[in-house]
Amino acid sequence: MSDWGKVRLHVVTGKGGTGKSTVASALALALATRGKNVLLCEVEGRQGIARMFDVDPLPYQERRLTTGLPDADGGRGVVHALHIDAEAALLEYLSMYYRLGRAGKALDRFGVIEFATTIAPGVRDVLLTGKVYEAVQRNSRNKGAIEYDAVVLDAPPTGRITQFLNVSNELAGLAKVGPIKSQSDTMMTLFRSPRTAVHLVTVLEEMPVQETADGIAELRAARLPVGGVVVNQVRPRDLTDEQLAAARTGALDRARIEQDLVDGGVEVGPGLVDGLLGEAADHAERRALEDSQRDLVAGLDVPSYELPRFAGGIDLGGLYELAGLLREQGMA
Repeated sequence: MSDWGKVRLHVVTGKGGTGKSTVASALALALATRGKNVLLCEVEGRQGIARMFDVDPLPYQERRLTTGLPDADGGRGVVHALHIDAEAALLEYLSMYYRLGRAGKALDRFGVIEFATTIAPGVRDVLLTGKVYEAVQRNSRNKGAIEYDAVVLDAPPTGRITQFLNVSNELAGLAKVGPIKSQSDTMMTLFRSPRTAVHLVTVLEEMPVQETADGIAELRAARLPVGGVVVNQVRPRDLTDEQLAAARTGALDRARIEQDLVDGGVEVGPGLVDGLLGEAADHAERRALEDSQRDLVAGLDVPSYELPRFAGGIDLGGLYELAGLLREQGMA
């Protein structure tokens, strides 16, 4: 466990398939307690938030999404959502800092916006992270905008997260001076501060755990603040260590299993018990692998949290349940 009370920006990353969007959504719900506003945003263009909460595709505009997880007294905060688009972010940037107004929209019609954000990926990341930065900071340039107590970013995968956040370094060869370089340097003061935490999502498999370990090393080398590791999709443990060891070594009582099947009204045909024993051995091996990966996660020297696997998939009720578990474990 750790105290994330000072964190304003929670960046959630993870290898594809580990459920980082689910964890980001649950974390936003957990953070939105009584009187607090939380912004859940995404930058990958997949409209994952809309699908997760079963709402219409999100525009480039902050929208009220739902209420957060109730606190002990039943109080709730509000979760807002934002789908950040690089082209729209550039138009907003030009309007805010250069007051181009209609001229900026004319550039969009001529394809200059798409050209600018495609030819220089570093600039694209500055625009995406710049909008996140603005939501966290909220200064006088954006009058009337909601001030958020926390911002949760459903970020790019682990393999790209350091490059994505380390915008000042990525722009080194593109812009030595100027407003974009100045903006990227300013953003780095937030991204490298205790007000930011980069949380990594994994599952108990070799490749995701190794990628998590590599991601932590890369973040630390770039002086970016590592948050916690969320072990997602954990299966329930319904057998004891002794039972698992017996299954793995083939020491289960074959005669007892057969008798239990007969007592349960199951017709024991040829190969049935052999098949069950084989499945039990496979299950035990899988559990042993998960335990070894859990030990590796414990050795990463960061707080860790576990969320269960939902066999039928995640709906809104499931997200609230996961939010409750994150709060119980001290992540929110």
